[in-house]
Amino acid sequence: MSHILVEQLSQMTGLSTEEKQAIEQSFPIKIFGKGTFLLKEGQIARDAFLVIEGCIRRYHIEDGEEVTSGLYTEGDSVADFNSLANQSPSKYFFVCSEKATVAVINTEKEAALYKRFPRFEAICRVEFEKMVGQKNEETEAFARKTPEDKYLSLQATRPDLLQRVPQHQIASYLGVKPETLSRIRKRLAVK
Repeated sequence: MSHILVEQLSQMTGLSTEEKQAIEQSFPIKIFGKGTFLLKEGQIARDAFLVIEGCIRRYHIEDGEEVTSGLYTEGDSVADFNSLANQSPSKYFFVCSEKATVAVINTEKEAALYKRFPRFEAICRVEFEKMVGQKNEETEAFARKTPEDKYLSLQATRPDLLQRVPQHQIASYLGVKPETLSRIRKRLAVK
């Protein structure tokens, strides 16, 4: 199996054998079991992750309840960028909602790779800026929707989540109580 980061960078630029090997050695692919925490509130993030297979949930505790603020599946990047950039304690928990295969992107190894192959830094920076811009637009558009429209959006764009993630976590992600989600689902089933 080819390394996902090698595949992605190969689509942007030609890679030498040395560059491919350096990427594979710097960013190992690991498998984590369901329920494994990749980061806990209060820890300082050292790694980012690229989901190859599985689902990772980001949440925080508010008034004693878990509030889901992110659901990441195949192809998604997962990180607490604020904690990584500022070396500050995370405000979030990142947990595997199911068995997950990820590429582990360690910031120190990433910096060493950029030093060894300076062209990677510019390529990755441009791609990172595109990803952040796209995610910000998606998040802002999602936040402006009513709970029913958020649910319809999930049905249309990420229907797999509705099967893979427990309904109480979906409700939290939508910003509603499980009972409200149940009413929304019933109402939509009638239409």
